[in-house]
Amino acid sequence: MKFYSRRQVLFFCFLSGLIVILFFLGIGLPGSFASKKAGRDGAEAALASEAGENQDPGGKPEPAVALELRQSEYAHPLTLNTADLVPYTEDERENISIYEQLNSAVVNITTETIAINWFLEPVPQEGGSGSGSIIDTRGYVLTNNHVIDNATKVFINLADGSQYEGTLVGTDPENDIAVLKFDPPRGVGLRTIPFGSSDNLKVGQKVLAIGNPFALERTLTVGIVSGLGRPIQTSRQHVIRDMIQTDASINPGNSGGPLLDTLGRMIGINTMIYSPSGGSVGIGFAVPVNTAKRVVAELIQYGKVRRGWIDATVVQLFPSLVRYAKLPVNSGLLVSRTKRNGFAEKAGIRQGSEPVQYGRSVIYLGGDIITSVDGMETNTLADLSSALEDNKPGEKVRVEILRGGRSSVLDLTLADREELLSQ
Repeated sequence: MKFYSRRQVLFFCFLSGLIVILFFLGIGLPGSFASKKAGRDGAEAALASEAGENQDPGGKPEPAVALELRQSEYAHPLTLNTADLVPYTEDERENISIYEQLNSAVVNITTETIAINWFLEPVPQEGGSGSGSIIDTRGYVLTNNHVIDNATKVFINLADGSQYEGTLVGTDPENDIAVLKFDPPRGVGLRTIPFGSSDNLKVGQKVLAIGNPFALERTLTVGIVSGLGRPIQTSRQHVIRDMIQTDASINPGNSGGPLLDTLGRMIGINTMIYSPSGGSVGIGFAVPVNTAKRVVAELIQYGKVRRGWIDATVVQLFPSLVRYAKLPVNSGLLVSRTKRNGFAEKAGIRQGSEPVQYGRSVIYLGGDIITSVDGMETNTLADLSSALEDNKPGEKVRVEILRGGRSSVLDLTLADREELLSQ
């Protein structure tokens, strides 16, 4: 019998174990590796197939009819190569696509103002900042009026880091809208944001906002339409009707930027927030794009918005006046004077005849009380301004008046408000 040393036995055991391992590696495991690889390839193919099936076929949005704007060629945001976006959900792909295609069409607007130093000398100083949307390849930019209000210089900063000095084309403080223009170098193609429609919006609809909050350029926030038809008072005499309420985060610096639908079309201009703390609390408001389209057309053509007005001096009722004159209503607009041979006088509106002193003003009592204009109640001067916001000089409106405790309706032709204010 042959005996083996301990070292030889250990060597034979090691060799036997190695042969067994090599056997399983050569025969058993390759099938498993192949199976896993096939499974991974199949999963990737399934994801790619799903992305292809869920991809919207796309198409160009309907061009704006009211405006003759030169806009860049616009592909449907969801026509991006989704193979690069496979790891993301459909909702994420939508957000990524819209941002990547449209963020370069959002500009950062900075301003310069004039201040007075200790020596009573005018000195330039840095103003505020906001956002804007390029709406025309010639360099037209849509923003809020309050972004550039009181500015002596306006600078438009593009996504590539270039800066241009902008000129003011026109403003409409009543809707807080302004149009700027800059001159891009020849051969530079500008991305533009297409106009959508704010007519058929629904509460709960997904929206996206791109802007420059707190000077953080081209920030994307996502939310929903939280409310529609909100009348928001922006000043003592101005109310913007039909504002869009959204919970998409809007902060200082977002003003003037676009509110977009899931097709990448502008449905509103982000304008203001409700915030006790100064930061976003999920209540933001945007001017509807249909208002913007109507206003922008006039601003580009005329540099201003021509509006109709009642050629009469009216006084908003207040408690002491109601008590003194023993009026039958507590709210409305008292007609103090009408323009001689003007439209209001010809329509049959009666002015006051009894003068009374109120502070530095003289109010004539006894005239008609206007309670409604063009179907909208006019309890305040802001209501009157809002009712006539979309009416032009020469148009006729129905005016409901109260005279001697009895109401009647008159058809009145509107005068040019700017001409009345200049008289």
